[in-house]
Amino acid sequence: MTGDHIKTLMGLQAQTPVLMALYDQHDRLQFANEAFRAAYFIGADETPTWTDIMRRNHAAGRGTVLKTSDINAWIASTVSRRGKIPFRAMETDLHDGRWLWMTETVDAKGWMLCVAVDITTIRVEERALRQDRDFALRASQVDELTNVPNRRYTMGRLGEFIANCAQNPHMWGCVAIIDIDYFKAINDRYGHHQGDEVLLDFARQMQEFVRRSDCFGRIGGEEFMLILPDTTISEGNLILDRLLDKVRGARPLANIPEFYYTCSVGLAEYREGDGVKDIYARADEALYLAKRDGRDRVKRYTLPGSDPELRPDQAP
Repeated sequence: MTGDHIKTLMGLQAQTPVLMALYDQHDRLQFANEAFRAAYFIGADETPTWTDIMRRNHAAGRGTVLKTSDINAWIASTVSRRGKIPFRAMETDLHDGRWLWMTETVDAKGWMLCVAVDITTIRVEERALRQDRDFALRASQVDELTNVPNRRYTMGRLGEFIANCAQNPHMWGCVAIIDIDYFKAINDRYGHHQGDEVLLDFARQMQEFVRRSDCFGRIGGEEFMLILPDTTISEGNLILDRLLDKVRGARPLANIPEFYYTCSVGLAEYREGDGVKDIYARADEALYLAKRDGRDRVKRYTLPGSDPELRPDQAP
């Protein structure tokens, strides 16, 4: 493409009513045309994150219409699914009355191109039906309490991760199972409502650790799973160590300021020939070791005989 072509392209993107934006792998806005910035009230020199844009526009009653009374829960739910597949299309409405058809295209490095066109006058009579369909789909994928992906969705993503690794010898990654320590005792001592607050706090703590390519979900009770593609087991260990440090400092119960909690983590890397059950079982066995050795720690799965942490007779 010549310099003249680039100049023409830049001139047209500035004139078009089509909304265009580019986010980096950390979901920070790196480019947006005038139409996009006007719709979402972003200054010409601003580069906010997507979360910043949603949060401040919700507070001001502008931008995207968000039908929620809990913006933090909505953001947690949406971030956990945003940019997780190479292409997605959806409908969204703005406070100014416009209805947009928006697409999200994500590359292998996690950069996302968003393009939206105004469809306000198209097939208005079917809009409510489409909204109900999208709501039902979301409900089938999201845990009702924590607003992160549920077990069904997370295990599906684990299957996709395994399939991608099997098809591409240059891909790798690891999987962590995370368990909140002594959760039954927390429920018994403080009540189930306070236990729910701990689960919600943990889901919020995870937000800053989940990258675009990762998947984080609740797989049952106080157990969660984190899928880390293109991540060595040592890199995964560092990420999870930072998570545990952050969790130790959390004080989720406002009426019990001295209360704190910890987590245990089992970590396993993908191995050639793995199925979903294989890597899950290894991560679960590593979690057992983390709990056996005192909790509040990350344990990696290693082959029996190669590390004293694991012996064949130590099945959970």
